[in-house]
Amino acid sequence: MDLPSALQKLSTFRARSTRASQETFDKGLVVLKGNGLKKLGDESWSFLEQLALAAIDVGRLDIADRCLQLLTDKFPGSPRVDCLNGVRKEVTESPDAALAYYNHLLDADPVNVAFWKRKVSVLRRMGRIDEAVSELVELLDTYYTDVEGWLELADIYSSCRQYTSSLQSLAHVLLLAPQNPFHVLRFAETAYTAGDVSLAMKSFLNVIDMADADEDAPLEQVPSGFTVRAWFGIKQCARRLQRERLVSPSQTPVPDHLQLLDELATERLKTVYAGRDKSDKEATEVLEWLARG
Repeated sequence: MDLPSALQKLSTFRARSTRASQETFDKGLVVLKGNGLKKLGDESWSFLEQLALAAIDVGRLDIADRCLQLLTDKFPGSPRVDCLNGVRKEVTESPDAALAYYNHLLDADPVNVAFWKRKVSVLRRMGRIDEAVSELVELLDTYYTDVEGWLELADIYSSCRQYTSSLQSLAHVLLLAPQNPFHVLRFAETAYTAGDVSLAMKSFLNVIDMADADEDAPLEQVPSGFTVRAWFGIKQCARRLQRERLVSPSQTPVPDHLQLLDELATERLKTVYAGRDKSDKEATEVLEWLARG
């Protein structure tokens, strides 16, 4: 790849917060070897941070160290560079050493979110879940609007099968970012797993409403992406709510017209799978599942 194309692609990755470690590393090498830092100007520092993380991910610590040294020379004592050095320590030193490093940084800067989150990550990898949760709860008490922090807490609870606690964390996410359908979908799936099927159904329907409200989406299009998952959720919820006497812990009422919702979900999912090749095992299994009513 030529230098201008590499620069453009890496800029797009930064703008979209795309990790894509191997591709970022490969294109980053093109920039370094092509003396592209001069062309980046002030963006060169963001690029070096981007490349350092990618290099750590793919195991090229020589390139990571080169980036880190350039960043350290330009920004001595920078918390962002300190955090990058911590990420490098996480892959080359023991978890105890990485934890000690972040504790040292937090002693000097107790409310630095980046250091705090890295500490939580290390504690979690060490299996010290109670401590990770305690640290994350304290962080969120200080920085309530940190959506990523609430998502992390929800994920920790789910990994421990504490689905009700996970659902409570996701409720904060929905308060902070109500327009994101992926968050609503995650809330719906967690509600289903937690046993609140009525709440799950309501949330799955909200996902579909959000997709339908997209002005760029053509009417009656074949479901794709997150909407397929939402229709699966609606189908499963409708089946259970019609066949079982379920109590909603959140006291969410059962929606009207369950049979119609069931039929609509079946129709929508058939449009996704019916046209596939007969050798497609997944499509065959889904269609058989739908046929069971």
